Amino acid sequence: MDERLKLYRLVPIAAVDDPNWLGASSHGEILVAARTAGDARIVATERELDFMDIDAAPAEDKTTKMASVFRNEKLYTVIEVNNGKEYHHRGVIDGTISVDTIISTQV
Repeated sequence: MDERLKLYRLVPIAAVDDPNWLGASSHGEILVAARTAGDARIVATERELDFMDIDAAPAEDKTTKMASVFRNEKLYTVIEVNNGKEYHHRGVIDGTISVDTIISTQV
């Protein structure tokens, strides 16, 4: 399926000391190709490290995807970018999503 995707910019909007961060840190500005603004949040979330990916709590078969900073509208806003280009592959186009958000129990 050759779908046309849009480019979205995820931009942190909360202050560094905002309590909504809950100890997490900002990944900065991220550009993603996605179907919708909501899908852009999911695309960015999928690049974050998850408890399911490493040997770490909270428990087996439990995911932390719903706790992503990208899914919180108080922390990140999503802006559609109209740059005239077409995107056909869903994913992160630019920006760095840190993988040090979870500490393994193997450390």
